[in-house]
Amino acid sequence: MTDSFRHVDAARTVVFGEGALEEAAGLLGDGYVLLATRRAAAAAPAVVQRAAAVFDVPHGLVEEVAGDLLGKVRAERLVALGGGRVVDVAKALAAAGAAQEVAAVPTSLSAAEMTGVHRHARGVPGDTPRVRASLVINDPRLSASQPADALAASTANALGHAVTALASARSTPIARAVGGEAARRLMDAWAQEEPRRTTLALGALLAGWAVDHSGLGPHHVLAQTAVRTASLAHARANAALLPSTVRAMAARAALDPELERCADRLRRRAGADLGAMGTDEAVLERAVEAALRRPELERVPPPFERDEVRRIYRAAA
Repeated sequence: MTDSFRHVDAARTVVFGEGALEEAAGLLGDGYVLLATRRAAAAAPAVVQRAAAVFDVPHGLVEEVAGDLLGKVRAERLVALGGGRVVDVAKALAAAGAAQEVAAVPTSLSAAEMTGVHRHARGVPGDTPRVRASLVINDPRLSASQPADALAASTANALGHAVTALASARSTPIARAVGGEAARRLMDAWAQEEPRRTTLALGALLAGWAVDHSGLGPHHVLAQTAVRTASLAHARANAALLPSTVRAMAARAALDPELERCADRLRRRAGADLGAMGTDEAVLERAVEAALRRPELERVPPPFERDEVRRIYRAAA
């Protein structure tokens, strides 16, 4: 039995499995504009060679990077080759009118390729419709290719998606079912010292689909706020926070106890903490204030309040 598949619905085609990258030429065609990082470009040279133009995506906030690229990028098809930041920049550019469609070739477990969640490019009105990738080529040899510590942090982000789909009041029975399957695969993949990478890649893809149908919740609010307040790497912030946020959500919803144990293992494997938030009280309080302004804290009732948010941040620091 193989986990490889092609799934087609009204708005998107998803091609998954080892060997999916070999199908990229036929699926992507020629003449697309490519967004990539150097690491991603080196891992998929054939995707680079077929592009009409290639733009390197630097580190930085999605809205700033996309804002800087507006006016430079114009394409019928914009291909994102990279992790969540690269895919989100591509979606932001398409939302701003720089491309008619987005295709994604992920190199991490972010599942940004499966969601319509992204920041808008600088200067784009907040009520502008957001964009999903219309073509996803997910080859585990790329999407689960990170070193083990980085892969553990990326898994924490994916498991956060699955837990949100399981616990959110906005979820649906279908999203909860897919979220549950995603969580089982992600936990099973780390049941031994070396992770099973294809299982991780599929679990992350399913978790992304599920959270796209439930909406983000408290875990990602706290992680995103920590990233922006303390200048942290996104996946590592997820890994640092996940044990505490899973415990908080388990007090509100029926969750598998193994989720908390897995979250603890991922944090240890990633070696993750919240950096300055553990030593600078002012940074911690700025993060608490910023998080409390996000309505997603109410999606796993009862709403997360100030003292609880502060305790979660302290426990993750």
